[in-house]
Amino acid sequence: MRSSPPESSRSDLSLTPILAAITLAALGFLPIANWIRGGHDAPWYGAVASGWVTGTTIVAGTGIVFAILSRRFAFLWTEGALDGLVERHHDHPNRFALALALLALAAYALVAQWVFSGRPLLIDELTEVLQAQIFARGRLWQHVAPHPEFFSSMLVADFQGRHFAHFPAGGPAMLVPGVLLGATWLVDPICGAIAVFAFATFARVAEPRPGVVIGATILFAFAPFMLFMSGSHMNEVSALMWITIAVAAMARVLTSTAPRPALSLLCGLAFGCAATIRPADALAFALPAGAWFLVRALRNPRRWDDALAAALGVAAPLALLMWVNRQTTGSATLLGYELLWGKNNGLGFHSAPGRMAHTPARGLELINLYLLQLQNYLFEAPMPSLLPAIASLALTRRFHALDRYLVASGSILLALYFSFWANGFYLGPRYVYPLLPALALFTARVFPLVRERLGAGLPYRATVYGGVCATLLAVTTLIPLRARQYRNSEITMRWDADSAAASAGVAHSLVLVRVSWGAQSLARLWAIGVPRSESELIYRSVDACMLAERLDSLETDSARGAAAVARLQPLLGDSSRLIASPFSPDTSERFMPGADYSASCKARIIADREGFTLLPPLLLEHGGGNIYARDLGERDSVLIRAHPDRPVYLLRPASTRIGESPRFYPLPRDSVMRAWAHAGR
Repeated sequence: MRSSPPESSRSDLSLTPILAAITLAALGFLPIANWIRGGHDAPWYGAVASGWVTGTTIVAGTGIVFAILSRRFAFLWTEGALDGLVERHHDHPNRFALALALLALAAYALVAQWVFSGRPLLIDELTEVLQAQIFARGRLWQHVAPHPEFFSSMLVADFQGRHFAHFPAGGPAMLVPGVLLGATWLVDPICGAIAVFAFATFARVAEPRPGVVIGATILFAFAPFMLFMSGSHMNEVSALMWITIAVAAMARVLTSTAPRPALSLLCGLAFGCAATIRPADALAFALPAGAWFLVRALRNPRRWDDALAAALGVAAPLALLMWVNRQTTGSATLLGYELLWGKNNGLGFHSAPGRMAHTPARGLELINLYLLQLQNYLFEAPMPSLLPAIASLALTRRFHALDRYLVASGSILLALYFSFWANGFYLGPRYVYPLLPALALFTARVFPLVRERLGAGLPYRATVYGGVCATLLAVTTLIPLRARQYRNSEITMRWDADSAAASAGVAHSLVLVRVSWGAQSLARLWAIGVPRSESELIYRSVDACMLAERLDSLETDSARGAAAVARLQPLLGDSSRLIASPFSPDTSERFMPGADYSASCKARIIADREGFTLLPPLLLEHGGGNIYARDLGERDSVLIRAHPDRPVYLLRPASTRIGESPRFYPLPRDSVMRAWAHAGR
């Protein structure tokens, strides 16, 4: 008869780690998004899953072969080979953390310069830098230009004469030192390095095994997802820095037998700062931390000092954010997101911007997509990146307190983005970027857990050799491939306007930037007060020529806001018949089959075919004293008259060929004014 396990063993078992492993495996491996009709899907799943099978087979096969060989050839396996490193870490943990942080800083800075050219490449990054430049001038906002259609941008609000980014103020504020030093590209690398040091501090509290602490810190610091994000200008990096600082401080407070009000204040301040950058991310980690502080205080009145200090710390940055909101949006609780895009931009299941309904099914699709994508982008390994963490969870008998905290925070983060309509992807599934600390820790634990549960024999050695094989393939092949992919993308955004202008002798000039006809129409919609979400819907649901002609009429009649939207609504009736424009290189423009285009509309198509570029990168501060403005055809006469002492240039590439650099073309003022006057007649 089989004997039952001892009582102590049964008490050590918990279903929570198993449930966490099953949930993560289901969402991270199954193509649930493809099983739900409509909405988001993963058409790439088949090819990627095939790659996972091949990569896992290679890694597992290599691990097993070397594990078998290590029994015959002793030199392949040295027991305790890393004991010296563990001892040095034990003797000088802060030196180890600082050394890793500095090494990470060098790697992140290299990525920032070599991979991303030291420039903001996404509209989100550009907009944050734009707002940081406003802050650096000692202002919360700048005055709206007299004719905003020439200078407007997708994520920038023009509200009651104020021009400011729609992002919470904390993200741009983090970039201000970079603006002042002329090196905004260095801010995220520094934030990433500080996060590495804070994570190492947290890991020493959360994990009793020094080897796991070392491995987890290395994984956190050099995971490709962390590496590439920390070389960008994205605000996720600075938010994660504050979150790791807060979590490290919280861990030391709540594992201390005595009150630690100073550390509690630091914890609260860090959570508050994170909330001024990315409120949802901060909430996911602050909510269980706050509950923990409160429970400890209720059980032990001496711990009220900690709870109150943490609450005070959170309140201070939030109060500052509310003051900034009051000065910009007009309401302390109104963020620029909601002002610019409407209440439907927020969390919840409702009609999202563009009138798409965000439902629980769509939310599940998005979470499934994020975790499927994380399998590749987290470690860029030949095998699924989440597999070691899932195995670690499955082998864990019981969570410790800080494990429960990480799982609770991660679950809340997924729940929040489950209820958010947008698909957050850039350099990977960026909305789940804050899961990195937990995933690094659980991944590093897989090796000792395999040894504890299965012994130090063949399974353990195969796991170690498999990990070495996966790391070598990632470092030598897959990560360099991803780096080259990123380096060769967004070519237009990397163009150096200052150098090109200086070479062309263009200074203190009015430079009209040729953008696509579609981009012109969107800017004109914003200028007459059509909300951003309505503008997107109208633009993608109306023939380009019909829209341009209706905009001419609205501008002539000075129709704005709700009145303009009401006159645009009838154009949506035939949206189901529209196709992507077969005439323009800008495939976002729409065409009604059978429509007869006017001479003016045909001229816009011809202009698109001649080549166009992007305005937002040129809205940042540049040398040479040039004014860069959107080319709007005959409407440009307004700007030319407003700047009578400036030479005028047209900026556009010579063709629509990908990677073609823009060129400056001089425009004689008199002949241009006569040509546009003729075009207007």
